[in-house]
Amino acid sequence: MIKKLFRQMLLTQVMSAMTVMICMLIDSIMIGRFLGVNSMTAYGLASPVLMVFAALGSMLSAGIQVQCGKTMGVGDREATDSCFSVSVFAAACISVIGLALVLLFTSPIATLLGAGPATADNEVHQLTVNYLRGFIIGAPAFIFAQIMVPYMQMSGNRTRLVVAVGVMTIGDVVFDLLNVFVVKAGMFGMGLASSLSYYIAFFIGVVYFFKKKCMFHFHWRGVQRKTTGKIVTYGMPTIINQVSLVLMVFLFNQILLSVSGNTAVAAYSVISTVGNICYSFCFGIGSVALMLSSIFYTDEDRSSLRVLVKTMSYFSVLLCGIVTIAAVLLASPLVGLFLTDDPSAKEMAVLGLRLFSLSLIPSALNTSFKNYYQGINRTGYTHMISILQSLVFSVAFAFILSRFLAATGVWLAFLCAEVSTLLVIAVLIWSKNKQITLSSNAFAFLPADFGASEKDCFEMTIKDQNDVVIASQQADDFCKQHGENAKNSMMIALCIEEMVNNIVEHGFEKDNKSHNVDVRLVIKPQRRVIRIRDNCVNFDPVEYMKLHEADDPTSHIGIRMVMKMVTEANYVNSLGLNNLTLVL
Repeated sequence: MIKKLFRQMLLTQVMSAMTVMICMLIDSIMIGRFLGVNSMTAYGLASPVLMVFAALGSMLSAGIQVQCGKTMGVGDREATDSCFSVSVFAAACISVIGLALVLLFTSPIATLLGAGPATADNEVHQLTVNYLRGFIIGAPAFIFAQIMVPYMQMSGNRTRLVVAVGVMTIGDVVFDLLNVFVVKAGMFGMGLASSLSYYIAFFIGVVYFFKKKCMFHFHWRGVQRKTTGKIVTYGMPTIINQVSLVLMVFLFNQILLSVSGNTAVAAYSVISTVGNICYSFCFGIGSVALMLSSIFYTDEDRSSLRVLVKTMSYFSVLLCGIVTIAAVLLASPLVGLFLTDDPSAKEMAVLGLRLFSLSLIPSALNTSFKNYYQGINRTGYTHMISILQSLVFSVAFAFILSRFLAATGVWLAFLCAEVSTLLVIAVLIWSKNKQITLSSNAFAFLPADFGASEKDCFEMTIKDQNDVVIASQQADDFCKQHGENAKNSMMIALCIEEMVNNIVEHGFEKDNKSHNVDVRLVIKPQRRVIRIRDNCVNFDPVEYMKLHEADDPTSHIGIRMVMKMVTEANYVNSLGLNNLTLVL
């Protein structure tokens, strides 16, 4: 089920990661083709400001994924609502403060970014100012859209995400065309077009949060300092990564200006824009890894974490391998979408894009492990990977290689930095295990005493009624092998049989989709824990029995009997999956 869930989540997560990137791509094409190289340079110089807001939104998003993964994993709805309340309040504060600062200090910010002083003959400075003012209007929608993504993923509301991204993309194209051919508002209009498209995506997504069936609720009492601290702590690795990226872009711009001038910065703008679309696959894989690892880690599910490491590595190599080949082959026509009037900038960008694309596979692996380690509370390794990958190695290689190869040296720095970071991760894992190994168990990087050992776990995937009988019998045998008496073994097997049989009988036929149930039994000291996870329609047996407690005792007899046998029953729906935990 993990592989299938990963694949299902990956599409919407990649598309969500592309939300901003698609708008940037469209803007770049329109700017490059209709507004000229100076406008393209201004767009590149303004990108660190866009990345600052992306960093703050990503911090909240990552913190939400980890914190909500933990609270939903244990069924704590009050803590989940507190997380939602804090994130909404924080997004509002960031939006208002950021909007005010950029509007008040646009000119000094443009100068700081490398656009030069505000003089009458400095066209690049004014173009940078105009774009920042247009873009910042959309900051609230931009930030709120980022925090909506993890909540909609966790609620299984993935279709709405796809629709929001699709409509947003169409809207951005329409608004850009109107700006270029009708309104003719230049760089301000381009920034404003992106802002309007963000608001479209926001309004499509926000409708879900006002529906009765929404599983997240805002309460002022939920805006708590403790929850805020947890979200910031869990999101800090992401903000460190984003800040590193902002510094990297800023320093790359300065290096390129010093070795090849404005033409190189314009080429870098094109590479960054196309590269960000490519990076969406890396970010998507990493985001799914973060969300699932935080949930499985809270569940102390060692086997699922090991499968997750295999799955995220597989998709990193497969998807980014395909994207790399496509980028190498299509580099010239892709660059041609942006740059038409400057042959030297186009030639430079084509070579840069091809060299950059070679870094995608190691980048996806680095990003996946970085997010995975964040999900399992190995934040020190997450910080290290972020800084090495996005700043230290990148800038060091760019500075050194540019001395000999000019702009080409900067393009090569992407590959050198990603490969070097991946080698550092591997060496650390090999040092810990005292052997060179590529096993998922080693790279899962879990403490020896984490969760239950494999010998104390029984796991099985059930696809039909016959599997239910087999699972019940094997669970009974498993319990007896672990010293349980016949009565306890029978009770555990009966719990599994009754609950899973109910899912197969009533859940598998609700639609025409493929369904299965994952059963996990863990033998713990003084406790026997059964976790049943299925991908059928939402059904909470715990709440169901509360509602029907006064019914005829002979009705709902299977669920009623199980609830009387267990000492604790907890249900939560996360990621579109039903998760029931029974404790005996």
